[in-house]
Amino acid sequence: MGDEREMTRRIVVVGGGAAGMGAAGAAKGTDPSAEVIVFTGYEDAAYSPCGIPYVHGREIASFESLFMATKQQYVDQGIDIRYETTVASIDVKAKTVTTTDGTVERYDSLVLATGFDYADPDVPNSDLGGIYYVKNIRQAMEWDKVLDTVKTAVVDEATPLGAEMVTALAHRGIETHLVDPAPWAMSSATDPDIMEPVQESWIEMGAKLHFNTKVTGFVGDGGKLREVTTSQGGIQADLVVVATKKVPNVELATAAGLKTGMSGGLIVDGRMRTSVSGVYAAGDCTEIPHGVSNVPIQGLSGSHAYAQGKVAGVNAAGGTREYQAVYVPWGMVAGKWMIGGVSFSETLATALGVPFVVGNAQGISRARYYPDVKPVKVKLLAEPEHLRLIGAQLVGGEGIKERADFLAMAVRTGITINDLATMENVYSPPIGALNEPISLAAQNALSKLGK
Repeated sequence: MGDEREMTRRIVVVGGGAAGMGAAGAAKGTDPSAEVIVFTGYEDAAYSPCGIPYVHGREIASFESLFMATKQQYVDQGIDIRYETTVASIDVKAKTVTTTDGTVERYDSLVLATGFDYADPDVPNSDLGGIYYVKNIRQAMEWDKVLDTVKTAVVDEATPLGAEMVTALAHRGIETHLVDPAPWAMSSATDPDIMEPVQESWIEMGAKLHFNTKVTGFVGDGGKLREVTTSQGGIQADLVVVATKKVPNVELATAAGLKTGMSGGLIVDGRMRTSVSGVYAAGDCTEIPHGVSNVPIQGLSGSHAYAQGKVAGVNAAGGTREYQAVYVPWGMVAGKWMIGGVSFSETLATALGVPFVVGNAQGISRARYYPDVKPVKVKLLAEPEHLRLIGAQLVGGEGIKERADFLAMAVRTGITINDLATMENVYSPPIGALNEPISLAAQNALSKLGK
């Protein structure tokens, strides 16, 4: 019996989000006999935090629908989840983790999926009541009740979460102020011409936009927020949503001696192995090379985290799976529009010194005579020499996600704007126009080059 216990692989996962639960499930699938233990500081595991803004905005009816499985289902799978339990330290030599209550657990393989923290606003009175960080679903349930009493709210920074929360709060009828130090929303991922219709729709929804403006402090009465001070003056507010940049949560890992890279995330190879043998990492705590620039990036989407977790889990359990460089297709609803893209925007490519040619097109999502036809704007970036696609952005009323996915594969496989200019496309009045906007944008780029 003792020998049998010695042969049983023990896999410990720290973090119960998409990466952690992806790793746990993949590990169990790879080695069904393995003992898989997951530690999470939260009351729940495997829910979709990405859905929280849409419950706040009343597009989704309840928080319960965001849970992907019951606690009993994880028990039935043989995954031992330790809820509301925080790992305080890791001993990589002894191959143990120690929790804050002093419990010590041995591991054969360790997967770190410790996620992200929001960048500290670093302003006075950040501990006031009325300051909301959108992350934990149980806290979100309580904040949703608070929103019923809120008349005026401030969203601190126009990150993707910030854009979603501006939309959600405006849908709730709350006077919403967006404060961001950049000249336009989501400036690190988008160009101003793509965001212009989104920003116009926010204004139509009653939001007030304060760009080139920085939050400088919070002012309260009786411990509760009353005002947000900014570089352009004060805003009376009952609530502030802190939607600052995501930073990797690596304190536990670095204390154990794991190496981080230029973005601050844990360095991993294609098998999600860290710099320490037997320790893997996945999700927002890691950095992954960009497929075009080869620059390491972090803070990707839930789908990236889940896929990375599955790779880490398979390898932690003795299997072999590789993760690829990323091209980062993204998409979301902001205001009354869908926006999306892949890889570089014009602004980011310029900042990185990446040369490009650009093509633009304004098209439609369906035949012009079909009811509810929506506009679709496409911007393509290609490298000048071979005309390979290196980036894209889109804004429209529908069909944005599918185009972003397609264009990500186009970038990944080296498709050129010559290919896209002559691409075949579905023409069916309810679902596709005669002229595909992607093809029109590629043709526009070629015409600028005299081709």
